[in-house]
Parts: sequence; structure tokens; C-alpha cells
Amino acid sequence: MITPPETVRTTTPRVACDGASEVRGGAALGHPRVWLQIDEKGYVECGYCDRRFVLVGGPADVQEAA
Repeated sequence: MITPPETVRTTTPRVACDGASEVRGGAALGHPRVWLQIDEKGYVECGYCDRRFVLVGGPADVQEAA
């Protein structure tokens, strides 16, 4: 089974992604840093790693029920 891409909730509409910000060693293990802008849909996906950034309180900010 393929794991779904990571989803990151953010409070700012402009985000940076390097694919390895949470990995020790940083960008050497990820991809070039890109700046992404969340639009009216409330989310944006990185073209390199498919990480999805969701704006907190936006239209795409739906928490899964536990």
C-alpha cells in the first residue's frame, strides 16, 4: 500500500518547502527550496514531494474525526 503524502497545517498563506525540513541533515536529503502560495482553495501542493500545505481555518482545513 502506498502511503499518502504528508499534510502540513499552516497559519500563513506563503510557505517554503525543501522536502526535508523535518529531517536531520536538512535540504541535502530533500529537494531545492521552493516558495508556494496558498490560493482560494485553501491549500497548495509541492511539485517536488507532493507535500500538501493547508491553511488553518481555510476551506480545505478539515480535521478527520477520531
